[in-house]
Amino acid sequence: MGVRFLRLAIVWLLLLATAWVAEPYLAGLWFSASVPRTVTPRGDLAASEQATIALFKNVSPSVVHVFARATPSASLFSDEQESVVQSGSGVIWDTAGHVITNNHVINGTAQIGVRLTSGEFVTARVVGAAPNYDLAVLQLERPTSAWRPIAIGRSADLQVGQSTFAIGNPYGLDQTLTSGIVSALGRRLPSGAAHEPTGMIQTDAPINPGNSGGPLLDSAGRLIGVNSAIISGSGASAGIGFAIPVDIVNHVATELIRNGHVPEPGIGIVAAKQGEATRLGLDGVIIVRTLPDSPAAKAGIEGADADGVVRDVITEVNGKPIHSIEELTSIFENAGIGNQITLTVERDGQRRKVTVAIADVSQLSQG
Repeated sequence: MGVRFLRLAIVWLLLLATAWVAEPYLAGLWFSASVPRTVTPRGDLAASEQATIALFKNVSPSVVHVFARATPSASLFSDEQESVVQSGSGVIWDTAGHVITNNHVINGTAQIGVRLTSGEFVTARVVGAAPNYDLAVLQLERPTSAWRPIAIGRSADLQVGQSTFAIGNPYGLDQTLTSGIVSALGRRLPSGAAHEPTGMIQTDAPINPGNSGGPLLDSAGRLIGVNSAIISGSGASAGIGFAIPVDIVNHVATELIRNGHVPEPGIGIVAAKQGEATRLGLDGVIIVRTLPDSPAAKAGIEGADADGVVRDVITEVNGKPIHSIEELTSIFENAGIGNQITLTVERDGQRRKVTVAIADVSQLSQG
């Protein structure tokens, strides 16, 4: 009896082991989808998805791909991709074929071309550039496609938390849509220029190289900013992107189209970041350097020396305390080009008053 039971047990164990080994093969044989699977009905798209799809369809024809080459060649759009030194995005501004992009996209180049959403390539020329705002206006030449100017919104009434959408050409990938929110407002973008852009829109909508010059949109598909820069250790999107507010873009674009440049009231100084003044325990605007032949230079105002030692700090304007370059820039704009202001300048603990005339510093050399 015991031997028979043992034999039966061994047989069952062998059968179970065989079934365990064969199970994947049998399942593959019996349950494999040998014909196309039946599609499961999805139902309607969510309202938010439908809105985003409509936004992209409406706005994408207004977004272009900008190419620029340092040296002219027979064709900007040849297969010699290594000769295309700069690439970015742009927005169609009006029915005359003006395109807004970043100045750094086309700066230092001799040949510019644009690819429209239709796939058509057209050449373009620079109408005007405003390096201190990182904006430029291009004129498209002899296209066959109709223009689709982008809808313009406002940036003055934006609120942190609003939805944002960016369309551009990151890494050369045409017509890429990303989304996020307004992360912060009123940011200052360090650029090293005499006029560092202020009031910038910060967004976490992914912005990468190639998005520069493309639109930042609100949920209504209106332009609220022109994407300009990112903060990233790797050069890729880290969720901190900056856009030039559309209210500034509107003003600058109008001046560039009308006059070819943007008059910029100032005295020709480059100021340190506010955090540097705080670190040094100084209250005022630290002068890093002055531009050659500027009102500040002619008035004897000096920047930091070669060792980085601070020389001059502007502490008052017309007898009123000043704490930041943003306040000082606002005073320049309110006073206007050609008018004079009185600065209180501190050097080595000594204060002196200096009268300077506000000039158009957009034409001054940055050297």
